[in-house]
Amino acid sequence: MNKKKIVITGGAGFIGSHIAEVWLERDAEVHIIDNLRTGSLSNIEKLDGVIFHNGSVTDKKLVLGVTENADYLHHLAAVISVPESIEKPEDCIDINVGGLINILEAAKVNRIKKIVFSSSAAVYGDNPELPKSVNSPVFPKSTYGITKLDGEFYLRMYYEQFGVNGIALRYFNVFGARQNPASQYAAAVPIFITRAIKGEDILIFGDGNQTRDFIYVKDVVKANIMAAESKIVQGIFNIATGKSITINKLAEMIINITGSKSKIVHLDERPGDIKYSSASIAETKTELGFVPEISLEIALEETINFYKSNVLNA
Repeated sequence: MNKKKIVITGGAGFIGSHIAEVWLERDAEVHIIDNLRTGSLSNIEKLDGVIFHNGSVTDKKLVLGVTENADYLHHLAAVISVPESIEKPEDCIDINVGGLINILEAAKVNRIKKIVFSSSAAVYGDNPELPKSVNSPVFPKSTYGITKLDGEFYLRMYYEQFGVNGIALRYFNVFGARQNPASQYAAAVPIFITRAIKGEDILIFGDGNQTRDFIYVKDVVKANIMAAESKIVQGIFNIATGKSITINKLAEMIINITGSKSKIVHLDERPGDIKYSSASIAETKTELGFVPEISLEIALEETINFYKSNVLNA
């Protein structure tokens, strides 16, 4: 039996490296395309057998060559920071839209079985409807959110026009090992954890009553592989737990698990921040068959252990 060939764009990043790890465990031939703009070789240096291609998805020739004879392609390469996307819209459009077009063209030529596209809950924007379902109105309010929505439309167009199979996964708040806490645009969980371990104040913008749906990266990987191997050839799915938590409660959980003496300090609310976010995963469960398995507490414990051993002792 021939090995499956898997291509992961942005595979040296946080989520992409976890997808690569699981496919390698399944004895696949795994290729990563990453220009290390936000990804890091340290995320994949222990992944024995991975084939790394240092380059951008904006390089048509590279994309076409690497994807030859590929079975599945996970497309994660993108400008991922919302503030950066607003500050540098041309870069964001070039990478997030232009890069995806290169992927879709390569999929058409090389007859890739399916693309799994990493979209985002950012497409919903400030839509007040809760919980957000895949049928909810979309009001993206950043270049990042707009380009992710563009990507979903391009996936559908390439399916209808050229028979390219593609599934878009709208991630909510993904967290876990290898997420960069030092980035200027770092997410709440890695920042809270590193501050708690160091005993520093945990800073929360606003009153902390804003809600988010946090999903562990291992569940996100499971959703990606299920989407690739599913009989579904085109569609959009929310990838979340269907449960929301306030930012205050999240910080309290992290302080308790770490045994930290950190204090919670509230700062002024940031303009543009979404107040409440919660996901409906009804279609994800019934159509894709994906159900998140790992509880928030266990996921936080595993993530905290990673940062204790890999980051703070580095």
